[in-house]
Amino acid sequence: MQIAPSFLSCDFSKLGEELERMEKAGADLIHLDVMDGHFVPNITFGAPVIKWGRPYTKLPFDVHLMISEPHRYIKDFAEAGADIITIHVECDSDIGATLDLINSFGVKAALSVKPNTPASAVFPYLDKLYMVLVMTVEPGFGGQSFMADMLPKVGEIKRYAREHGHDILIEADGGINEQTIAECAAAGIDISVSGTGVFKAPDAAKAIAQLKELA
Repeated sequence: MQIAPSFLSCDFSKLGEELERMEKAGADLIHLDVMDGHFVPNITFGAPVIKWGRPYTKLPFDVHLMISEPHRYIKDFAEAGADIITIHVECDSDIGATLDLINSFGVKAALSVKPNTPASAVFPYLDKLYMVLVMTVEPGFGGQSFMADMLPKVGEIKRYAREHGHDILIEADGGINEQTIAECAAAGIDISVSGTGVFKAPDAAKAIAQLKELA
């Protein structure tokens, strides 16, 4: 399993150093949560912060757009250095057209589903996708408990994708730690997002290694 430390948990006063530290610690990619205060209650950062961080690591930037109208900003995030751009199936943009726009910039397109959204919502778009992100908490709120009842979505999506000739990755985000990652691995998740458990750990390399071992 790949581990994607969540950028939200880093020390923003040492942005570059934190990215370098994650690369040395064995992270597979960096997960960057962009929130607009409308689609979700929180506001985080935009494309300029991603652009400033890009020179400090060669790790892929996995940019999760929790915003209402992602189509308006795809160009900005692509040019800032995103390698994967995830939009929500529940957003206000035209999903198919926005995924096509992401792909047109040579960036990998991904689609996310909130806990109350069925797995089937992503099925019409699988031919455009590199990855599906299954939220295991309600996005936008910190400190929530892992929702194990979201894991059946992983099997549903993988089975449908396989039956229709699509090869996609499944990522999970929310409440994933040493206690829950084995369950994620058993469900077939390929990439797990982990925040404070990695960035705030005394030894990030040890924390990442432990997560991979438990998976």
